[in-house]
Amino acid sequence: MEIALTILYLIISVGLIAAVLLQSGNQGGLSGAISGGSGQALWGKKKSKEELLGKITAYLAAIFMIFSIIIAIFHA
Repeated sequence: MEIALTILYLIISVGLIAAVLLQSGNQGGLSGAISGGSGQALWGKKKSKEELLGKITAYLAAIFMIFSIIIAIFHA
């Protein structure tokens, strides 16, 4: 059981690292702060790859934390 959890934990870790590294940084600087809403469409916000990667990162981070707690309980 512990071996299976550890293998899943490693897979989630690699997925989380990949999701973070695939995201591009916000290097808009002052021009990005001034033009703020230029990335939005007239009728709402555009869906993009960045939003999807953000959601994937959040879910993987939550799963990573849950697995960390579970593995800590098993090792105690």
